[in-house]
Amino acid sequence: MRAIIAERPGGPEVLQLREVERPTPGATEILVRVHAAGINPTDWKSRSGGGLARRTFPLILGYDVAGVVEAVGPGVTLYRPGDEVLGMPLFPHLPGAYSEYVVAPARHFAPKPASLSFEEAAGLPLAALTAWQGLVDTGKVSPGQRVLIHAAAGGVGHLAVQIAKSLGAYVIATASAPKHDFVRGLGADEVIDYRAADFVEVLRDQPVDVVFDPIAGDYSSRSLQVLKDGGVLVSILPVPEEAMKEAEARGIPTGFTLVEPDRLALTAIVDLVEQGRLRVEIDSVFPLEDAAEAHRRSETNRVVGKVVLRVVDGD
Repeated sequence: MRAIIAERPGGPEVLQLREVERPTPGATEILVRVHAAGINPTDWKSRSGGGLARRTFPLILGYDVAGVVEAVGPGVTLYRPGDEVLGMPLFPHLPGAYSEYVVAPARHFAPKPASLSFEEAAGLPLAALTAWQGLVDTGKVSPGQRVLIHAAAGGVGHLAVQIAKSLGAYVIATASAPKHDFVRGLGADEVIDYRAADFVEVLRDQPVDVVFDPIAGDYSSRSLQVLKDGGVLVSILPVPEEAMKEAEARGIPTGFTLVEPDRLALTAIVDLVEQGRLRVEIDSVFPLEDAAEAHRRSETNRVVGKVVLRVVDGD
């Protein structure tokens, strides 16, 4: 099968198209013919040799899978060959989504909504699960709460806005001015231009119950300034030690939420899609062989929504 291989740590140029052996499903596993693969920041961090998990090169990158079940291993009853699925299998281990086939546990997938193209489906799992687990499981967002979402036009952020709204929250978002209409269209009640205004000053007299922060760094300590005592800071990156100490003193749970494969949550996300309450924005689509260009696009600060690799033409 064709796959994109990173032979060594480095920039996008290390990504090369190669022929590798096709995997075979074992017990409780399915073989998925990949039609599209989503790109996430953790992909290019892994490519450069960073990230939380130690990597052994060469490797095949990619977590987000959308495709068709080709074969099932012993003990699998959830799916049959021909079923369309999406998932983020094995995270933080690599399933190798930048390839024509992936093998992974059947219960790391969910049925693909018929309303989504394979490219749209490939942009959903990791980002939506990150938002869902952060807002539902860690943030425990409830109706009427004020929720601040940073980087609201990004891959995770634009889904977090919609999920927070589905939970009944009043959503305040930060985004650059050109993206305000897009973010409002997702359901945000207020949008703050982080380049023109300090969100701390804007919200100082109107503190929030939950902050969803995909940025961390100084955003962690600044976000604490607008959080109610006893509120929740949900970060998807490690929080600086000083910010953690301040949060602890004020009874604010913090730390960071690392996404996990979660079939129940993924099914709930798919339900929102089928109800018309969640959509994934596709910034751009690149053919598999142009994975390096897709990474270059992903690493800019201009992406709205998700960057995706098309593995099978004509979907």
